[in-house]
Amino acid sequence: MPGINGYEVCRKLKDDLSRERIVETRLWDKTMMNKIVLHNILVVDDVETNVDILVAILSDDYDISVALDGPSALEYVAEETPDLILLDIMMPGIDGYEVCRQLKANISTRNIPVIFVTAMGEVEDEAKGFELGAVDYITKPVSPPIVRARVRTHLALYDQNRELERKVRQRTAELYATRQEIIRRLGRAAEFKDNETGLHVVRMSYYAKLIAQAAGFSAEHAELLLNAAPMHDIGKIGIPDKILRKPGKLDAEEWEVMQRHTTMGAEILGAQPSELLQMAKMIALTHHEKWNGKGYPEGLAGEVIPIESRIVAIADVFDALTNERPYKKAWSVEDAVALIQRESGEHFDPMLVDAFLKALPGILEIKDQYAESRSRSILTLNAKSP
Repeated sequence: MPGINGYEVCRKLKDDLSRERIVETRLWDKTMMNKIVLHNILVVDDVETNVDILVAILSDDYDISVALDGPSALEYVAEETPDLILLDIMMPGIDGYEVCRQLKANISTRNIPVIFVTAMGEVEDEAKGFELGAVDYITKPVSPPIVRARVRTHLALYDQNRELERKVRQRTAELYATRQEIIRRLGRAAEFKDNETGLHVVRMSYYAKLIAQAAGFSAEHAELLLNAAPMHDIGKIGIPDKILRKPGKLDAEEWEVMQRHTTMGAEILGAQPSELLQMAKMIALTHHEKWNGKGYPEGLAGEVIPIESRIVAIADVFDALTNERPYKKAWSVEDAVALIQRESGEHFDPMLVDAFLKALPGILEIKDQYAESRSRSILTLNAKSP
């Protein structure tokens, strides 16, 4: 090129980047108390002379590990996670292609960059290496500047990808936590209409999780239920206070209005792609159905009722019975458990009643931890604070 040639342009760019890296490195050293962690590179080759050459080229800048055959390389990677692998192809037993194939088939190692370093220099050989997932291909005899440049480039890309993945995971976790908190707050907002502290949704959600675990739910499924259950009575937002807070028994017309909170809740949650919100909608609609078919709004019976709603029904009733409401005094735990046992096969799924009894010790711990009396004391103290 006329004027400044390509080499000079590249050199100037690299000088600028180097100055930035020096600043970044100094800041990093200060933050990490001068602890510098070198990238770990695994060199895999059955010829020790080839290994020695690569080690000599890279050992000043990187932490080098060595494997002299394919099985040893796979064994090493199973225990440690190198940042990059320099892999020969022609090795006895398991060749480099097969090692790469196994690495890329394993979800825990598939993202480790692999560079083939081999005497096989045909186009077909390189194409096969790239098809197997290698990021680069260096032919022997190797050139030290090329090895250093390729290694440096792919480590930089790998670091960038890992940092991006970390940020995506962090952001996803933050969004999930925010969504969970919104759901819990909406659930408590509904409860504030007929429950002073809104702790009913907290307790019954944990009760539901414990019952689900006792019934054999996976940890993931039980956690999903924990987070969906708070929305079970969201439809109460649409019920007039004079009905929700009526101290006596509801008349027929009022009871008909009260029953609408199930369909209102389903309408509020709507049709959502989220598995969590789909479960929340289903529970809001069907948690007042009964095993014997005499519930509402649809009169579903038995296993036609979603199992999550059958669990919430037990958790909801137990907490409602054992806490004071505008229309009733709190029952004793013994009386509440006795009623749930009597309603086994009528209101409640018998199998889930057994799970409830199995989970009862943990349920009572939650009941004590989130007791209404304790919450009221806290609220009173907060109200008196300046």
